Amino acid sequence: VLRFDFTGLGESDGAFSDSNFSSNVTDLLAASDFLAEHYRAPSLLVGHSLGGAAMLNVADQISSVKAIATINSPADPQHVGHLFDQSKLEMQMEGEAEVYIGGRAFCVKQQFLDDIAQQQQAEKIKALRKAILVMHSPQDRVVAIENAEDIYKLAHHPKSFVTLDGADHLLSNKADAHYAGQVIATWSTRYLDLPKPEKLRSDHSVAVRLGAEGFTSEVMVRHHNLTADEPIAIGGNDYGPTPYELLSASLGACTAMTIQMYARRKKWVIDEVRVHLDHRKDYATDLQQIDEKPSKIDHFERSIELVGDLDEAQLIRLLEIADRCPVHRTLHGEVEVQTVLRR
Repeated sequence: VLRFDFTGLGESDGAFSDSNFSSNVTDLLAASDFLAEHYRAPSLLVGHSLGGAAMLNVADQISSVKAIATINSPADPQHVGHLFDQSKLEMQMEGEAEVYIGGRAFCVKQQFLDDIAQQQQAEKIKALRKAILVMHSPQDRVVAIENAEDIYKLAHHPKSFVTLDGADHLLSNKADAHYAGQVIATWSTRYLDLPKPEKLRSDHSVAVRLGAEGFTSEVMVRHHNLTADEPIAIGGNDYGPTPYELLSASLGACTAMTIQMYARRKKWVIDEVRVHLDHRKDYATDLQQIDEKPSKIDHFERSIELVGDLDEAQLIRLLEIADRCPVHRTLHGEVEVQTVLRR
């Protein structure tokens, strides 16, 4: 994946006032060539706002592209011209003017308006023969929702529309941006030939695979797939629970199952078992070894909620049963791990 901002926007250098729609299109072609040369030719284009219009303009020139997704994009660059109505006189007199779009200030020159006035976007969209996903917010006050309708009508099938209800133009709410990303990821799988990673196979009940970078680990438990990772603060991606969190989860799951299994055997009705856990390492307190260097022991804090019609005696008994769960016994018992090198 390559993500980039146009000149002078976001994290890109340069001055936005020196750019225009045509230069944006040129930048997209350059980005595509870079990917093709150094990594892999792009197969999916995702563009926001005027970037989405640029994607539609350039997609037919990139043969590797199979799908395009636009987010709050104008159907034609000329449709954003109204944003500069109050500044056109200043542009004509001074050559440039400062305008506010979505609460942000931009310096725009007359050449920008001249450039978008020359674009023939409708013909570009009609000529496309690639899958298109149009995403737009009905509440977008910068680019009206009618633009999404125009893009959809001009495009050929396969084409899809998804509303971003409640979102602003910039998708400044992270939940809206995350939703858009999830929809695009799912939608695009129908049209892209995504490389499938080699399936993790093992003659053991559990197998783990970790690559050369980071700590994101693929975990296979029989036919179930999990992801383990470490927090970003220590070099991970935080894509999944840590190994100790998985261990705590194992203790919690075993505790809940053991309690419910015992209650069902006794015909005690428990509507729900909730187990809350934390893990930390505490210094051991052993008065007999006070002169020795203090050592740390693993400490699991377990809090159990039992929802049901239970009397005090039943609650006390179930708490005792919690300590008898197999994982609890394993943690308290003598454990031996045998390690061999597979060749």
